[in-house]
Amino acid sequence: MEEKRFRPEYLLDFTTEIFMHIGCSRADADAVARVLIAAELRDHSSHGMIRVKEYYEMWKAGRVNTVPVVKVVHETPSTAVVDGDRGFGMVTGMASMKLAIEKAAVTGTGWVAARNSNHFGIAGYYAMMALEHDMVGICVTNANPLVAPTWSVSRYLGTNPLAVAVPALNEPPFVADFASTPIARGKLAVAEKKGEKVPFGFVQDGDGMPSDDPSVLRRGGSMLTLGGDREHGSHKGYCLTAVVDIFSSLFSGANFGPFVPPSVAYLPVLDKKVGEGTGHFFGAMRIDAFRPAEEFKASMDEWIHTFRNAEPSKGQSRVLIPGDPEREAEEKYKREGLKLVPAVVEDLKIIAGETGIEFIF
Repeated sequence: MEEKRFRPEYLLDFTTEIFMHIGCSRADADAVARVLIAAELRDHSSHGMIRVKEYYEMWKAGRVNTVPVVKVVHETPSTAVVDGDRGFGMVTGMASMKLAIEKAAVTGTGWVAARNSNHFGIAGYYAMMALEHDMVGICVTNANPLVAPTWSVSRYLGTNPLAVAVPALNEPPFVADFASTPIARGKLAVAEKKGEKVPFGFVQDGDGMPSDDPSVLRRGGSMLTLGGDREHGSHKGYCLTAVVDIFSSLFSGANFGPFVPPSVAYLPVLDKKVGEGTGHFFGAMRIDAFRPAEEFKASMDEWIHTFRNAEPSKGQSRVLIPGDPEREAEEKYKREGLKLVPAVVEDLKIIAGETGIEFIF
């Protein structure tokens, strides 16, 4: 079956209606939907509409609060800890990043740790919120414990992404948004729905043997850290994943590592807790706290020009700047419509039937 195409505006409205139906306010439902559609537009379908079913199932299981009261529980002039009240991560994430930006406007930098949250979509969305304020945005989060440390089969870490957004003067912004594993967990889910295999070095089975089956996670397998194996630097990927986990959990009092509450049904919810919910960490740095903003952004243009002019390797037409593929995808999908794989469309049809919301496909 061919992938279906949808107007982004239609999917935004449809998704907002779903989350309003399960009890979210319009503002909160819109926040969830906007981040999911942003992921689709930026060609990160692993964090887009495929997540609607996961979030819907979490709600049915009583594991998410659709009417959270997000509040600051600790604060200094430049820092804060936010409690998300078990709400959808987008609600916590937007409130936390806005607070980091507000603090940076006053003190030069703002840092906000969040706890008691849930999966929040693409980390890049929150980092990019800082760009319009002439600030650098930073965001990290921990995630489903599906990743094994180097030389282990224990699923103790998440894919734990890192996002950094840096404004430029005339060039598009630099936006790095990546998992600290060779592949995002959601991309494994997409491959599974398409019936595809994945390259070796992404996952291993329950005995630690290499696997190319994206569904192996359902049978006790685990994801590998960036590098795949020790010889290719997986210990460095392990360090990066661990740093993100510590920043996401220990500053706020969220759960760390294997205790992070999963957003997928095939992972058990552990009785033991070491904190509250999923954790995130947000940062905003005002450029003019370091040097005049126009000077910095002009220098960033020069940095971008320099790397764009790097000589491509054989068979490649150009060298990309972080953020280029996503920006180009967004332009294309806004023009041509978003593609959804048939299995995701089927999931949305089922949810539409259960909720009584019209879904035109």
